[in-house]
This record gives sequence, structure tokens and C-alpha cells, in this order.
Amino acid sequence: MAGMALICAVAVLTTPGTAFASPAEPTPGKARSLEDVRKEIDRLYHEAGVATDAYNAAEEKSKKQSEQIVKLARSITKGQQKLDKLKSRAGAAARAQYRSGGMPSEAQLMLSDDPQDFLDGAGRMRQGAKATKGMLTELGRTQEDLRIYAKDATAQWKKLEANRKAKAASKKKIKKKIEAAEDMESKLEKKELERLRKLEEEAALKKQTAWVSSGVLKDIKGKATGKGKKAVEFATAQIGKPYVWGAEGPSSYDCSGLTSQAWAAAGRGIPRTSQEQWKQLPHIDIKNMRPGDLIIYHQDASHVGMYLGDGAIVHAPRPGRDVTITGAGSMQILGVVRPDK
Repeated sequence: MAGMALICAVAVLTTPGTAFASPAEPTPGKARSLEDVRKEIDRLYHEAGVATDAYNAAEEKSKKQSEQIVKLARSITKGQQKLDKLKSRAGAAARAQYRSGGMPSEAQLMLSDDPQDFLDGAGRMRQGAKATKGMLTELGRTQEDLRIYAKDATAQWKKLEANRKAKAASKKKIKKKIEAAEDMESKLEKKELERLRKLEEEAALKKQTAWVSSGVLKDIKGKATGKGKKAVEFATAQIGKPYVWGAEGPSSYDCSGLTSQAWAAAGRGIPRTSQEQWKQLPHIDIKNMRPGDLIIYHQDASHVGMYLGDGAIVHAPRPGRDVTITGAGSMQILGVVRPDK
């Protein structure tokens, strides 16, 4: 657990303020520090993460709507087949009546002089009238069902198109933010890139240090459930795989793609996005959290990691980074949710 001990270390590292020429168009005559560049890159990736959550949400809605459209199409097909059969039966009855000169055979039997034939004919007339009424009622009901199915299918198509546009807008925003961040990084020299990475680690460790120093870990003693252990095993097995927005594995993940797939592997389906995980899953007090619980980050619930114990999480950080273990307090914690409560 040496890695965990390092994560929970309480040594505060200061951040140097060395100035570098800014690749992000600084105020004329004023160079921005590499720390300012780091914050700007963090902001861009955070905004890309928010857009990624919106993209994933629209993707999930599109899947559900597509499935609903398929079900409606099947219902329409069955309904049309039923309608065709009913029309065929109605047509056969009409043709039989036409051949008998417009008088049903049962009515003709009622005119018979034979009392038994008369009684039989009367009974068949009542049965025929009842059957005809039932067929006409069923015909009308089937036509109404088809109308409703068609209306619902049209509504689902409109929703599907709206989500397609929402996905396209989110995708465009994601690419724009990531490209801007990558452009800033590409303009840095090798030593600056190395220093930038170190600044990121120092900023994360500083936040983790403050979190651990608060004494929060003293109260956290929860043990993982069977499903929780399976979820943790799956998530940690993905360490080293790259972050790719919208990805759900098996070769790459985004933050909520990792957590949702980990719990799916444990036999528990949970919402796809971090925001929906925050909205729909039971909230847990930090002092009661246990391995397998999900920690939601930032006020907009745009990031999520899986708690491992000992103050650490496993998560997919952002574009350009791999699935890794880091301090649970290294980012702003919104709250904790439990998939298997």
C-alpha cells in the first residue's frame, strides 16, 4: 500500500511562480506564469468534461428512444396484420350477404315453416349479430391502437432528432475545448511540459493534504460488499488505459464510463453519466463511505471516481491522461453516492 501512503502524505508542496511566455494570448506586455497556464488548461478540460456529460446523456436518451421506436414499429406491424385479418373477415361476411340477395341465411331460415328450423335460425341470428358487433368493435379498437402507435412513433422520432442535435452541439464543444487545451500544451517546451505536469501533481497533492489533515479518514471504516469488491477489481484492472471522452471500454474510458462499466461488471446497472449518478443514486455521508462507493466532484457533478479505501480513488482524469489512482480529496468533492445500497 505504498502508493496509498504517498497519496495520503501530508507534506505541503509550494507552487513556484516562475513566469513563462503564455501560449494563451496574455495581456500585452505581461507574461503569464506556468501556473496560470495550468489553471487555464484545467478550466478548458473541465468545460470539456461538462460537455462530455451532456453528450453521454444525449447518447443514452437516443438509445432508449431508438429502442422505443423499434417496439412501436413492431406494434404497428402486428396491428396492421390484425387489421387486415379483420377487414378480410368483414369482407367475407359482406360477400356472403350479397350472394344471398341481401338477406342473411339465418333470416331466411326464420321464414321456414318448420318450427325447429325457425328456432335454429333465430339462435344463429343472435350469435351472428353478436359476432358482427364484436368484430366491428375490435376493428375500431385496432384502428385506434394504430393511430396511437403512429402518434407515439412520430413523437419519439422528434425527440431522437432533438437529441441528435444536442449530441452534435456537445461534440463540437468538446472538440473545441480539448483542441484549445492541446494547443496551449503544444506551444510549451519540453521542460515546461514536465514542469506543468509537476504543477498538476503538486496542486492535487496540496488539496489532498488539506483534506487528509481535516481528520476525515479517522471516521471512514466501511468495508466493501461483495459487489463493491467486484466493481473495484474491474476499475483497478483498467489502470493505464487512456481517457477518451464518450468511451465505455474496453480499451479506453471517460470518468463515468469507467464507473458505470465497473458496476455493470459487478452486476449492478447504474446511470451512465456522473450527473445522473449524482441525481439517482443514494447519497452517503463521507464518514460512512466504503470501497466501491462513487465520489462525485465539482458543483456541476461533472466528474466521478471510485473510492478504494485509504483516502484514494481510481478514476479516468481527462484527455491526455490514463486511468489512475489519486487522492480522493485532490478535487472539490460534491458528495458520495452508493450504487449497491
